[in-house]
Amino acid sequence: MAEYMCLFHKDTLIIKSPKKSPLFLRTVVFLFAVVCGIYVCTVCLKQLTTVTKVQFQNFQVIENPTPDSNIIEQIEAQIPSLHYPKPETFSRGECTQNPVRFFSILSMQRSGSGWFETLLNSHINISSNGEIFFPVDRRKNISTIIQTLDRVYSLDWFNSASKNECSAAVGFKWMLNQGLMVNHKEIVEYFNHWGVSVVFLFRRNLLRRMVSLLANSYDRYAKLLNGTHKSHVHSQEEAAALSRYKPIINLTSLISDLKEVEMDAVKAIKYFNSTRHMVLYYEDLITNNTKLEDVQEFLGIPKMELTSRQVKIHKGPLSDFVKNWDDVVKTLNGTQYVNFLEADY
Repeated sequence: MAEYMCLFHKDTLIIKSPKKSPLFLRTVVFLFAVVCGIYVCTVCLKQLTTVTKVQFQNFQVIENPTPDSNIIEQIEAQIPSLHYPKPETFSRGECTQNPVRFFSILSMQRSGSGWFETLLNSHINISSNGEIFFPVDRRKNISTIIQTLDRVYSLDWFNSASKNECSAAVGFKWMLNQGLMVNHKEIVEYFNHWGVSVVFLFRRNLLRRMVSLLANSYDRYAKLLNGTHKSHVHSQEEAAALSRYKPIINLTSLISDLKEVEMDAVKAIKYFNSTRHMVLYYEDLITNNTKLEDVQEFLGIPKMELTSRQVKIHKGPLSDFVKNWDDVVKTLNGTQYVNFLEADY
C-alpha cells in the first residue's frame, strides 16, 4: 500500500507539472500593461500635438478696428451745428425750440454772390442779410466785426431778407476785401467756436468778372438807368442798357491782375480750411441745377425750388462786351488764361 501511493505520487509528479509562481505572472501582466500604456499615450500625444499645431496655425487674432479720425472728421463736417438764439429785440414765440444754422458766403465783387443770395432768400427758412460789412465802420477792427457778427447770429439784424422767428438758417455775404482776410485768424476762431458754415463762391472765368467789374464801376458814376445806379437788374431792358458800355481792358496789367485775383481765392480757402465749408463756382450754379440742392443739404434745411428775379447783364460771348477785344486775345493767347476767351455758358 505504501508502495502504490508512492507510485501514485510518482505518477502524479510525472503527469502534472508544478505550478508557476503567481507573483511572476502578475509582474508580466503589469509590464505588458505599462508598455501598452506608454505606446498608446505616445501615439495619442503625437496626434494631439499635430492637431493643436494645425489649430493654432489656422487661428487668427482679429482686433477691433480703431476708428479712423479722418472718417469721424468727415462725418462731423457734414452736420451743421444747431443753435437756439435768444434775440433781445423780439421773441421767437412758438419757434423758440426750432434750431437755427449759421452760415457765411465768402466771395468777391461781381462773382454772382448777389444773385446767389436772392436764390437763398427765396427759401422760406433762410435769412441771408446781404453785404453787411460794406460800411467801413463795421469792419474797422476785430471788435466791431465781432459785434456785428453777434447781432446777425442772435437774429437781431433786420432787413428785407430777415425772416426772424421763422429762420432755420441765418447768414450774410462777406467780400474778401472787407476786413475778412486781414482778420482771418480771429474770424476763423469765431466761426469754429459758433459752428458757422462757410460757403465759398468764386468765378472760374476771371476775365468775365473783370468785364463785369469795369462796367459796374463805370455805371456807378454814369448812372445809365435814368440817372440811377444798379448793380443788379430785373428786366432784359435794363440789362441791355447796361451792357451797351464796352470797357477797355488794361493790357499791361491784365495777366498780373488775373493772377492776383486767382491767388486771393486760393489764399482764402487756405485761411478758412479748418472751418466747415463748401466751394461753389458761379458757372456751375448756372449750368447745374443740382448744385442748389447741395447747398440746401449743406445748410441742413429742407430742400425747395429756389428762384431769383435777377437778370444777367453780360449774356453771350465776351467779344461783344470788350472794346479792345482783339488786343485782349493776343495778350492771353499762349497763357494759362487763354480758356477765359471762350464762351463758357
